[in-house]
Amino acid sequence: IQMTKISYQDYINLALNPKIDEEVYLSFSVIKQGEGGFDFIVVPDPDKVELSDEELGLENAMAIGNDAARIRRKIKFVQDRIFHPNRPVLVSEGDSWFQFPLLIHEIVDQLNSDYAIWSVGAAGDTAKNMVNSGQQNKKTEYMIALKAQKKKVQAFLFSAAGNDIIGEDPVSKESALLSILNPFNGNTSDILGHINKDVLNEKLAFLKDAYQKVFNDIRDESGFSDLPIIIHGYDYAFPHPWGMDDPRHPKHAKKNQWLGRALDERNFPFATKDDLALRRGIIIHLIDKLYNMLESISGKPENTGIWIVNCRGAMPDVTDWIDEIHGTSSGFSKVAVRFNTVLNKALKANT
Repeated sequence: IQMTKISYQDYINLALNPKIDEEVYLSFSVIKQGEGGFDFIVVPDPDKVELSDEELGLENAMAIGNDAARIRRKIKFVQDRIFHPNRPVLVSEGDSWFQFPLLIHEIVDQLNSDYAIWSVGAAGDTAKNMVNSGQQNKKTEYMIALKAQKKKVQAFLFSAAGNDIIGEDPVSKESALLSILNPFNGNTSDILGHINKDVLNEKLAFLKDAYQKVFNDIRDESGFSDLPIIIHGYDYAFPHPWGMDDPRHPKHAKKNQWLGRALDERNFPFATKDDLALRRGIIIHLIDKLYNMLESISGKPENTGIWIVNCRGAMPDVTDWIDEIHGTSSGFSKVAVRFNTVLNKALKANT
């Protein structure tokens, strides 16, 4: 039985309507990989969507994918403020753990049922871009958003280190991990010997300055001296392949897009359990170092108002991950539980 096609306008309406689950929109779409892990495009399925030649020529799938996700969130925020005025207002700035276009219900998606969230995040964004872009007169996107919600905002969510440590450079598309790794030295128990300490320390020092600048910008703004700031340091990811039957088959990226490719280029084997333990052990070490850095500048949250969500171990199984660095929707729901716990403490401490 041949299915009746929907019009292109109906397809766009599906994309932009926050009351319609994104999976419905995606059921009329085809996902095509791009050069980088966040360059994937979402295009109408020609078997399900009626497209004229002109509409086909105008279709800019990545823009629609990203813009649709952000527009849906903005519409939902307005609806929440009208129909759920008692929901706490949050502002979020971050990378793909806070804003993954359409394919995954990430952390902000998971929190959206309990909070009204004004989101300015973007998949693939880096700390450098978030903190330095428009820095003159503190006109960063997150400060503009915070000032716009000044009368109502109760907390700020910030996620900005992933693409500097385990993601990819948004311009070169090169894995951030590659420059941190030393070539395989033959010793599968030598985690530290496979890490370029100077490069890692340089990255962590940059991130420390970037996060401190965010904290200072917010605290220097009148009315935000006590605003809870919520940060995190990601979870222990699984480089691809994780055994012979790795279940991850992402439509939007290569299987080894961020971690496995870099490890392969540095000649790390993956045939034995010891090989796999080394590959993941390196990632675990890097995540722990990131948390150590965040803890060093955050202080006691009751005093500083800076709260760290410890996501380590929240997604303990490879089946919790859709790709090498992102959880599935159900995986991210486990991370969101930890965010909710910290948010409850932070909001209560600030009342």
